[in-house]
Amino acid sequence: MQRVEKEIARLVKECDYDEVTRLFEMLSGGKRLRAKLILKIADTHEMAPLLAAIVELIHAASLLHDDVIDEASLRRGVPSVNATDGSKTAVMLGDILYSKAFTELVLFDKDIARIIASSVTALSKGEMMDVKMADEFNFDEKLYLDMLYLKTATLIEAAAEASALLVGKDAASHALYGRNLGLSFQIIDDILDITADASTLGKPAMNDYVEGKCTLPYIYLYEFLNEDDKKRLVSLHAKELSDEDTTWIKDKMQEYKTIEKSFILASELSNEAMKAMSDDKELVAILQTMIQRSY
Repeated sequence: MQRVEKEIARLVKECDYDEVTRLFEMLSGGKRLRAKLILKIADTHEMAPLLAAIVELIHAASLLHDDVIDEASLRRGVPSVNATDGSKTAVMLGDILYSKAFTELVLFDKDIARIIASSVTALSKGEMMDVKMADEFNFDEKLYLDMLYLKTATLIEAAAEASALLVGKDAASHALYGRNLGLSFQIIDDILDITADASTLGKPAMNDYVEGKCTLPYIYLYEFLNEDDKKRLVSLHAKELSDEDTTWIKDKMQEYKTIEKSFILASELSNEAMKAMSDDKELVAILQTMIQRSY
């Protein structure tokens, strides 16, 4: 990962603006899941660290824009750029990171560049879908999973597929692995938003629902509730939750086991990905670590 961090630092420095460097250094690097995936799949290729750095810049740019859209004051437990320096600055920093990533992407084979570039279009469309879906309570599981794929899984899928192409491995099986890893990873995050505390999350607990996001546990809960309780659940959508409301939602989720049902889907997606990569112990281990996160 040191090679990737050096490449990221080089690309940011090449933007040739101290303000960009200062702001980028404020960002928390996070898990670097996409970069680690690329290095594990294409560990023998000299250009793998650059590809990983490009994908991490794209991911960082998407998070900057995401925080502006959500008006989020925290990202990974630290103040977001839009909170410290304003939304205009955050958007422009995201634009700079996107454009620098695309500038470097032309150094790769056109098929690899197309995969990464297409995923950026998809994740942007997914973000737009997410914003639109927050306007009202969504109880459509398929619609939610389609949005989740575009917004979250597509860049992980692209990272796995592109790095496989880079070293001549089976691109289709790696793409399936990346897609399912991305979906199951986000479903677990959705679960943790409900079950973990604020200090663990780096943001308020149950913040997704307050922001208008109907994740799987809420969608499944709606299916089980009687009409009066459905109305109550919908009435709380995109509103600040009282302690009483929070307790009611959690109690109902426990009663109908909607957290467990969501976890089952994440496990099924993870297992399918493990089968696709059964010969690669390191990639299987990534899935096992992800799915075993406490909820």
